[in-house]
Amino acid sequence: MSSDFEGYEQDFAVLTAEITGRIGKVPKLLGDEKKQLIANVEKQLEEARELLEQMELEVREIPPQSRGMYSSRMRSYKQEMGKLEADFKRSRIAYSDEVRNELLGDDGNSSENQRAHLLDNTERLERSSRRLEAGYQIAVETEQIGQEMLENLSHDREKIQRARERLRETDANLGKSSRILTGMLRRMCENSHLQVKNW
Repeated sequence: MSSDFEGYEQDFAVLTAEITGRIGKVPKLLGDEKKQLIANVEKQLEEARELLEQMELEVREIPPQSRGMYSSRMRSYKQEMGKLEADFKRSRIAYSDEVRNELLGDDGNSSENQRAHLLDNTERLERSSRRLEAGYQIAVETEQIGQEMLENLSHDREKIQRARERLRETDANLGKSSRILTGMLRRMCENSHLQVKNW
């Protein structure tokens, strides 16, 4: 199980390194070349999100006593993913402003204000997303703990039922043994009386 997780980790590290390099190139390119690069980054970001989902599924299958370390690593990867997406959005905004300025001959002052406003909104959305992800993670862990408790209770109930059955069997055997001993004692007493009379 952990080997699968580590394999996904390696793929995620390679993929995010490629994405980081490509995002840095976006503002430096023009025209169709820039559009193609943006499309490639979008595709790679989707692949990275799918890798994170696979890693999260693997973490859920890890025993609770070993899960803490992997959950911590997952939080780190999600933060890294959020940073990559924010950087990509910034590069996209810069690209859109550049195209608009070329078409309209804008001096760039209003675009700077718009860019700052959009970045502020983006950061707010990212903070909200992180809070939602943290809440979801807590809910998942709580559900897993509840499931484990139910399974433990079910096992304990089965043990108690088996113990009761063994106790019933023991009581029945003791009752049978008691009847046998009583019969043996009665015969011994009868034999003793007969021997006394014959004497």
